[in-house]
Amino acid sequence: MKLKTIFAAFAAFAAALMAFGAERAKFEGFERGMGIGGWLTNYKRFNVLPGEWRMKITVGDMEHFRSYITEDDIKNIAEMGLDHVRLGFDQIVVEESPYKYRGEIFEIMEKFAGWCEKYRLNVVLNLHKAIGNYADIKEKTGLLDDPDLQRRFVALWAEFERRFSGRKAVAFELLNEVRNVDPEKWNALADAAISEIRRLNPERKIILGGVNWNGAGALRKLKLYEDPNIIYTFHFYSPFEFTHQRGVLQAAPLFYNRVMRYPSDIAPYLEFRKLVGQGTGDYKNFKAMDREALRAMLKPAFDFAREHPDKILWCGEFGTIRHAPAESRENYMRDVISLLKENGIQYCVWNYLSTPNDGNRFSLVDDDSRKILSRRMLEIIRGEAE
Repeated sequence: MKLKTIFAAFAAFAAALMAFGAERAKFEGFERGMGIGGWLTNYKRFNVLPGEWRMKITVGDMEHFRSYITEDDIKNIAEMGLDHVRLGFDQIVVEESPYKYRGEIFEIMEKFAGWCEKYRLNVVLNLHKAIGNYADIKEKTGLLDDPDLQRRFVALWAEFERRFSGRKAVAFELLNEVRNVDPEKWNALADAAISEIRRLNPERKIILGGVNWNGAGALRKLKLYEDPNIIYTFHFYSPFEFTHQRGVLQAAPLFYNRVMRYPSDIAPYLEFRKLVGQGTGDYKNFKAMDREALRAMLKPAFDFAREHPDKILWCGEFGTIRHAPAESRENYMRDVISLLKENGIQYCVWNYLSTPNDGNRFSLVDDDSRKILSRRMLEIIRGEAE
C-alpha cells in the first residue's frame, strides 16, 4: 500500500474517532445547499464603475431584480436534492436611503421565501455587501470605523426580523466576508446586531463568520455564544490560483494567465507563488496539490469543529471559477465536500448562476436551460461521489 494511501486512511480513522468521541452539533435542515448570487448581489461589478455610480440603483437593475430568478429556479434547486438556499443581497439593493427601505425589493425577497417554503427548502439570507464592507473594492469609509454605518447595519437586520418574523425556516447571515480588520471591532458590531435580533426574536438562527474574508483561520477570533441558534461559518477558496484561475477581477491570477488543474503536481502552484511574489512557505511540504493539501488548508476549520463540538459549524461558500477545466473542477468540489463531510460540517456551494458580465463566474448550471453542468457534479454537490 502506498504511503499516501496509508496516510489518507489514518486521517479518516482519526476523524471517525473524533466524531465518535464528541457528537457534533448539527445545522438541522441545512445539510447541503446552493448559493444564489447574480440576482440581488454581484449583478454587476462595482470595481469597474466610477465611484459616483457605485451606490446607485438604475432602472436596468430593478428590471433585473424582478426577473433573474423565478419560481422555476427554486423548483430546480429542490429537484437537485438540496435542502437549503443561501441568497446573497446587498445593502444598497434593499436600502433606498438611511433607514428607508425599498418595499418592492422586500416583496421580491418575501416571494422568494414563499417559493422556498413551497419546495421545502430552508433559507439563508446573506448580507453579501454592506456599505463600508465590500469584499472586492476599496471604500473611503469602513463599516467598523463609522458609528452611523454601524447603526444602519443593526437597523437593517432589525427590519429583516420584523418582515420575516413568521418564517422560522429563514436564517440570517450577518455579513458575507468581513475584510481584514480588527476582529474585536467586528465582534462588537456583530454582538450589537445579534442583541437587537434577539430582542425581537430569541430563536432566530443567526450565522456569524470571521474577518479576513471569512477565512477558516479567523474562526478562533470570533466571540462564541452559549446560544444553540448561533451558527459559525467560514469560506474556502484555496488554492486561490486554482479556484480563481485566469479571473479578470484579481491581479495575480490574471497576470499568471495559466490553466490550472486539480489534482496536480505542485510545480505550477510553486511557480505561480514565485511569479507574483507571495512566497512558497505554506507549500513547502506539499508534493502535490491534492486532497491531502486541501486537508492541511482546511485544518483551522477542522480544529474549531473538534474543539467546539457543541457549536454548529457550516461552510457557507466554496467553489471554482466557471472556466476551470471541467474534470478538475469536479475533482476539487468532490474533495472539498468529502473532507467537510468527514469532519461533520454541513455546506453550501457557490454558485447557482452568475450573470454573463460577472468577472467571477462560478455558475454551476447552464445559463439557458438552468440545468446542472454534469451528472457527476450533481452527485458531488449532493455528497454522493467518492
